Amino acid sequence: MTLHLRWAAVTDQGHVRSTNQDCFYAGERLLVVADGMGGMAAGDVASRIAVDAMVSLDVAIDNEHQMDALHKALEVANGRIAEKVAGEPALQGMGTTLTAVIFSGERAALAHVGDSRAYLLRDGRLNQLTKDDTYVQMLVDQGLIRPEEAAGHPRRAVVTQALQGEPVSPSYVIVEPEPGDRWLLCSDGLTTVVPPEHIEGEMLAQPDPQTCADRLLDLALQGGGPDNITVIVADLLPGD
Repeated sequence: MTLHLRWAAVTDQGHVRSTNQDCFYAGERLLVVADGMGGMAAGDVASRIAVDAMVSLDVAIDNEHQMDALHKALEVANGRIAEKVAGEPALQGMGTTLTAVIFSGERAALAHVGDSRAYLLRDGRLNQLTKDDTYVQMLVDQGLIRPEEAAGHPRRAVVTQALQGEPVSPSYVIVEPEPGDRWLLCSDGLTTVVPPEHIEGEMLAQPDPQTCADRLLDLALQGGGPDNITVIVADLLPGD
């Protein structure tokens, strides 16, 4: 069965930030969200470099080559960030998260660095497919704090891995897609403000991807909008 994506994407700088350092791409076979880091050190430059390096993956890629294609594209992104910093030392410290999914008719392959997230809604349940590369997630993994304590931890914004032109260890996930799957890719401007159960509720309640994306953005803004917010909602539908 041939599956295709029907997607909608929204981004907003929020109520606090003076610029939007998020960047995204959505196409026929590729979804990408990048959340730039570094403030004055040009996080917006890093996120744009990363997304631009991934765009070439929006083509038909055989299942057996998907992971290799993702890995090479991330290496290119990281290398270009390193080159940019080497040429402009004032940009030292800039970096970006990256969460990307490529689709074929039979497989979806996911690559992830940082704390932007990917979720899959299937059979009425929302499942988080990525694990945050953050200090508080490390504390949770070590049993030093409870998961419910992470959201209010003073160091919750500290990212332990990002694309900054230095060695990095992305995580990868393979998913066998099914008709009716709904994907969510987002920056942490959504997930640090809107609880998972509210995200799940909107993903279930809104049949139209654009309406769903708009609702999730509205919830993040109503919650204070302390960070940039980017949301991609994509449905997998049968047909040509």
